[in-house]
Amino acid sequence: MLHSIFRWWPVALLHAALCHAVPFTPAGEDTVVERLPARIGTGAERQQQRALREQLRQHPAELPLATRLARDAIERARRDGDPRELGQAEAALAPWWRQPAPPPPVRLLRAIVRQSQHDFEPALQDLDALLQPGPQPVPLALQAQAELTRASVLQVQGHWRAADAGCERLLGAHYAALGSAVRRPAQVCRAELMSLQGQAAAAAQALAVLAREPGADAGWLALVQAELAERRGDASAEAFYRHAVAASSPPDVYTLAAWADWLLAQHRERDAAALLAGREDADALLLRLAIAWKRSADPRAPQAIATLAARFDAARLRGDRSHGRELARYQLDLLGDAPAALGSAQANWVVQKEPADALLMVRAALAARRPQAAQPVWQLVRDTGWQDMRLLALAGSGE
Repeated sequence: MLHSIFRWWPVALLHAALCHAVPFTPAGEDTVVERLPARIGTGAERQQQRALREQLRQHPAELPLATRLARDAIERARRDGDPRELGQAEAALAPWWRQPAPPPPVRLLRAIVRQSQHDFEPALQDLDALLQPGPQPVPLALQAQAELTRASVLQVQGHWRAADAGCERLLGAHYAALGSAVRRPAQVCRAELMSLQGQAAAAAQALAVLAREPGADAGWLALVQAELAERRGDASAEAFYRHAVAASSPPDVYTLAAWADWLLAQHRERDAAALLAGREDADALLLRLAIAWKRSADPRAPQAIATLAARFDAARLRGDRSHGRELARYQLDLLGDAPAALGSAQANWVVQKEPADALLMVRAALAARRPQAAQPVWQLVRDTGWQDMRLLALAGSGE
């Protein structure tokens, strides 16, 4: 169950950072450097990955191959919402995983895996190490990815000013040689953080300017615009969500979940179910599909709820802490257990403080008839100047 933390690392930048991180000289003429897929499609992708894993099994210390496998697994986790892919990434990096100071490419990937598993403090330690002078030179593109990932972690934790400072550094002279590959995501990062700190109108204008520039990240930018429009109560959110999905091939789990949430908030359960059809393997999407089915009295709802219960139990047994928001929503919207949902939402709020977490906390507190339990959310609103029409509506309904 993966959240917006994945949005902030453009795949092209991650690929560039790792591909140029360390030189690789083949051991001999028979060393396989690259295997191309025999055909396009998921079957070919799986076949290629099996071949690469077999290579790594035979040569476990081959760093470029290990980092490529880990990078590919992280990308699949982002796309498909399957946390098992993060285990694949960790397995590929096993020879270096427990080292206190692994090679920089491993350190970056380890940080990304850790932050996606909500091990935020160890992830920040790795990212900080990559951004400080040390015995191992860190390529500039890898530093930029570390800075961007660090800002993403800090935003999720609610440290918006510190995150903004990191994105501002990416726009400075140190990273200027990387051009738009860094400048563009840094500008989007700053605009989103502006929108969370009382400058929503200026942020929307900045994003509109960026959207007119040529770039390969149109879907990601449209998603940020959609979420900002939703927070402002702007009807343009739907058009932005449509653009975000259309620009992705295939759309990743976060994008689909965000649009489904908007549709559910508009009481468009049939549209939400149609959007998510065929993506039930992703827990976050099955959750929203089950909500749509339950609200529309679809006979498939009970089985979906039972499947989710089994998946939450499995996540708990393996120590997966990345599903707190989904668990709270499952308890609130599918089980109708407001006290349990509030407890889960409060535990989740300790870890992450994104807008979706705030909304869930307030909803659960109101449903449990304990509106005072949402005070940490209102404190963050007061401290940051954050404006969100959805929160205002909830406040008017009983805060």
